[in-house]
Amino acid sequence: MMSPTHSGPTIDARQRRRIALLALCLAGFVIQLDVTIVNVALPTIQHELRAAPGALEWIISGYALGLAALIPLMGALGDRLGHRPVLLGGLVVFGLCSAAAALAPHPAALVGARVGQGVGGAAILALTLAVLADTYPPQQRGHAIGWWAAIGGIGFGAGPIVGGLLLSFSGWSTIFWVNLPIIVVTVALIALTVPRVAATTQPRPLDVPGVLLASAGLASVTFGLITATDTPWDPARTLVPLIVGGLVLTAFAQWQRHTSEPLVPRAVRGNSAFIGACAIYFTSYVAFSGTLYYVTLMFQNLLGWSALHTGLSWLLMNAPFLVAAQMAGKVSQRFTPRAIVTTGCAAGALGVAALSILTPTTPFVAAGMGYLVTGAGFGLLVPGITHVAMRDIPGPVAGAASAVLNSSRQLGTAAGLALVGAIGAAATHHTWAGSRFGRMHPASGSIATGNLRGVPSYMETTARSAFEVGYHVALGVCVASFLVAVWISLQAFKRPTAATGAAEAAEPRL
Repeated sequence: MMSPTHSGPTIDARQRRRIALLALCLAGFVIQLDVTIVNVALPTIQHELRAAPGALEWIISGYALGLAALIPLMGALGDRLGHRPVLLGGLVVFGLCSAAAALAPHPAALVGARVGQGVGGAAILALTLAVLADTYPPQQRGHAIGWWAAIGGIGFGAGPIVGGLLLSFSGWSTIFWVNLPIIVVTVALIALTVPRVAATTQPRPLDVPGVLLASAGLASVTFGLITATDTPWDPARTLVPLIVGGLVLTAFAQWQRHTSEPLVPRAVRGNSAFIGACAIYFTSYVAFSGTLYYVTLMFQNLLGWSALHTGLSWLLMNAPFLVAAQMAGKVSQRFTPRAIVTTGCAAGALGVAALSILTPTTPFVAAGMGYLVTGAGFGLLVPGITHVAMRDIPGPVAGAASAVLNSSRQLGTAAGLALVGAIGAAATHHTWAGSRFGRMHPASGSIATGNLRGVPSYMETTARSAFEVGYHVALGVCVASFLVAVWISLQAFKRPTAATGAAEAAEPRL
């Protein structure tokens, strides 16, 4: 059995849990912040480090690749060695690699540091939920997961704002130095307040073949999806990694069915609500990441907004997300997970549908309404999905479950950028090819992203129209992805068990 023990000064139990929750929220915040904060500094990094375009791509992609490839291993290590020490180790690695990135003298060193950040981030992503489950009893997790989702989600939207402000006063290295005080505070708070949960006397053997297959498969698929955003469906750089990754993940699934000690325990694989939650996480993040990608292209490339201006506009999405997510505990007392998640997915579809009709001449109030509805939908969806996924997972396998859940989100994000981007680009190229300039001037990748700087002035109107078609098609795909998530929610969460319903109805305050 696993038994919690506490260290440090005596603190009231409720106060200790609240401080621990703050630390876990900060951990989620800094990981999501680093996904977007680097984007605004890429032009400065390119100029000062003389980085080639390929190096800039890997400054972004190296982080995502490290995250995706090592999440399964970190979840398994957490279950074997203890969630708290592996999480603390991940935070330390992330902090040290942030410092290395800030001090990087050349692009190769910066790429290496970003991969290292991904390694540390994998432990953080895989185990924050597991540590939260160690800290809070099941009947109190709804409130805690709501706050964790709210604060962590804000980090994603805050990246362009924080990055833009830092760059207006200092150099590009500050976007990495800003991580250090957050990491120091988070480590200190976790060490003080998170209970030590002793590992089981007979820990599960580490499924080494499973770890290798899962990591290799996830890395290969993620690499293929990343490169698809720049070289759509190039056989060598995109299709081969995707096919190889798919085959490796298929082999992983077969191995999990036949090995006696699988990486993903049967208690996780056999939980239909958990599987449904992962599928909804994947499809909703396909929609969310694809939407943010294309809306950003519309505002920055077509309308000429700065990254800071675009990031500030995201506050209209962050605010309702925060309000809805922090109310998750109260909402879960009155409504079933099926109702909460389905409503969140439907609201996401409605908000993205509003954004899908934007044109360069549409008043911003229309975009603002789309942002508000999408943010509120995600504020219901994310904590609702997380709660229903983790509520029935036994503590000894919580790390593996958390790793699988977060892997589905990472893959959904990468797939959204690649698939939605490729479909939108194809629609743009098709429209351009049918125009009066199509035969004389083949469409370039810049038109597909709305970057018209190199387009002759007499072609700009046609190029804008071609991009708008791609934009509308891409966001239509995102709406469809949200509707798929609605259908999955209706099928996967048909009836709560009596025990679950009673526990949620009696959920106390934090």
